[in-house]
Amino acid sequence: MLRDITIGQYYPVDSAIHRLDPRVKLLSTLLYLISLFLFKSISGYLITTVFLGWIIFLSKVPLKFILKGLRPIFVLLTITVLFNLFLTDGGEVLVRLWKFKISENGVRTAFYMAVRLIYLIIGSSLMTFTTTPNSLTDGMEKGLSPLKKIRIPVHEIAMMMSIALRFIPVLMEETNKIIKAQMARGAQLEKGNIFSRAKNMVPILVPLFVAAFRRANDLALAMEARCYHGGDGRTKMKPLKYKRSDYIAYAIVVVYLSAVIVIGRFVPLHLWLF
Repeated sequence: MLRDITIGQYYPVDSAIHRLDPRVKLLSTLLYLISLFLFKSISGYLITTVFLGWIIFLSKVPLKFILKGLRPIFVLLTITVLFNLFLTDGGEVLVRLWKFKISENGVRTAFYMAVRLIYLIIGSSLMTFTTTPNSLTDGMEKGLSPLKKIRIPVHEIAMMMSIALRFIPVLMEETNKIIKAQMARGAQLEKGNIFSRAKNMVPILVPLFVAAFRRANDLALAMEARCYHGGDGRTKMKPLKYKRSDYIAYAIVVVYLSAVIVIGRFVPLHLWLF
């Protein structure tokens, strides 16, 4: 399960999405995530599906690798579906289970909320798949640069967020090594009830925290040895500059967002989902 966590990983390949400015990908991802909650029609889901599929095709990231990252959220996805399935009223009652009932609106809402959650994870993961940690840091810093006027440490915030994303796969790999080491010593990590399993996590969490603090200390020493003192006066080896393809990408995202908003507000009433 831990090896299935792909967020924070970079998939190295030459594609049109990889070559875009990181600011374009950051803003486009934000607008895409917002768009998932703007439409209320079947047509909106179709447009989003086509748009996301086209982006995946352009990114050249294998679909199998993308879908692999959905496995860790299976529990969250299941809980979301069950809550919407049993707690949404409206329409014909299909099934009755004691005090709970499943209605037509419940089935419809559960299905489309699951689709939204899946699309949200895939869309946000594509940003890290196609953007290196350094580019992500530069894009965040450049995009938030107006906040420097009110004395907000933009560079430090961008650096912390980038390091946090970068350390996710590192810590997952470290956790996997610790689990294998404990199992090689005879630890039964997957047996017993839920309380036994929680207790069995202690031999994993303790060395994991120790390893995390050790890596953080090594990183701090390495940055200090390289005379890192924050973002003041720092120059960029590759300064960010918008290209023609970046403006085209902005235009495509605006057209997509406009289509989603228009369809979500002006579709006929009989096509509404909820």
